[in-house]
Amino acid sequence: MFFNEFCMKRFFLILVACVASVATLKAYERRVEEVYSPSMQKGVPVTVITPDGYAESGQRYDVVYLLHGFGDNHDGWNTKGGVAPLADKYGLIIVCPDGAKSWYWDSPEDSSLRYETFLAQELVGWVDATYRTNATCQGRAISGLSMGGQGALYVALRHPGLFGAVGSTSGGVDIREFPDGWDMAKLLGPKDEYPERWEQWAIVNMVESAPKDGSLVMIIDCGTEDFFYDVNVALHGRLLELGIPHDFYVRPGRHNWHYWKNSIKYQMLFFDNYFENN
Repeated sequence: MFFNEFCMKRFFLILVACVASVATLKAYERRVEEVYSPSMQKGVPVTVITPDGYAESGQRYDVVYLLHGFGDNHDGWNTKGGVAPLADKYGLIIVCPDGAKSWYWDSPEDSSLRYETFLAQELVGWVDATYRTNATCQGRAISGLSMGGQGALYVALRHPGLFGAVGSTSGGVDIREFPDGWDMAKLLGPKDEYPERWEQWAIVNMVESAPKDGSLVMIIDCGTEDFFYDVNVALHGRLLELGIPHDFYVRPGRHNWHYWKNSIKYQMLFFDNYFENN
């Protein structure tokens, strides 16, 4: 009798612990919103992940915007990258917009593609109006992988004061080296016809305007077996020449989710440290 009662109590405690553990693991809330873009006259799907306790807390939260790569969509960072638990771990909001195959540019060749405008003006304003955010540059960070790494740096550099921190993992940071790749010629026009565009829009050239006072902190990483490795190393060298503070990491890895699922953890820690210090 005593043994059975003891076993039942122990079983009940284990069951409660398991239920609590599962609840903790899934405490974040993920939703897909459709954000209307006046500049493109269409709705753009956006994955938004809020941390545990968001609905009840009443407090304001820092926001990390994560941009996907070419051929992916707004939910890639969630379904493939597994970033949702990081919203709980660091107590912040994660926003993942759909960028189609736009490279996050306002295309001079296709006026219907205005993804820079959408990100920098329409989406940030919508997020701040819809969610309880720390609506200052010190409360915003942006990063992305591949096309999205380029896009994050592009938008942050083109709109100073919008983000306080920017990151890139495996970013296509020198488009000049890939003139026939990933629909870029459709968006900018062929490189041999519009060389000035390809020069001006290459991140390795754009960083000349980056602030040197630490008002935009920067983290860049790339795998050593990545086809973007050389251009990222060149970007690091250019930042050193210009005296622009940044963190730069290289680790073994290729251009794939195995690498990005690891690298985003370091970037989110970097952003969390930035938010805490500001």
